[in-house]
Amino acid sequence: MENKLFLTYYWGGRYRCRYGKVIEMNTEIRAVTKENMEEILALQVDSTQTSFVESTRQCLKDAEECPYYRPAGLYKNGFLVGFAMYGLFPDEGPNGRVWLDRYLIDGRFQGQGLGGIMLEALIEHLVALYHCSEIYLSLYEDNQRALHLYRKFGFQFNGELDFNGEKVMVKIL
Repeated sequence: MENKLFLTYYWGGRYRCRYGKVIEMNTEIRAVTKENMEEILALQVDSTQTSFVESTRQCLKDAEECPYYRPAGLYKNGFLVGFAMYGLFPDEGPNGRVWLDRYLIDGRFQGQGLGGIMLEALIEHLVALYHCSEIYLSLYEDNQRALHLYRKFGFQFNGELDFNGEKVMVKIL
């Protein structure tokens, strides 16, 4: 049986494992560039999640077609573990809307608490980047793992559907 280190997030990048030992973890959000493109394209969710999120290849294609999207790699201690695509859509609402449009942790790294760690880092990143008071995302309600994670971080349904029929959630900061 493989030993896994179970981590609980603490502020300041400190994490405490199950046995009480404190370790440092560096999380980074890096733009997709020529240097990391191949790694980004190799990311894949677990096979049970492929109907919930587009492939990174499709995300990057969408980002080429829409100037508001910003694709990014999610790194833990220098290793690529996930992907996100976000952006400020200025034509939505009076001040525009900041969307966390795509978010995934590679299947090899799931089950280690990285979904919450990286989501927290993304929220902080979006607030610092856009000085926003709300963050929007959408999902299919049967994506129970994502729904649980987003609710844990304060996202709530706002009654809207996006153009794909996904339910819109918002986090008010």
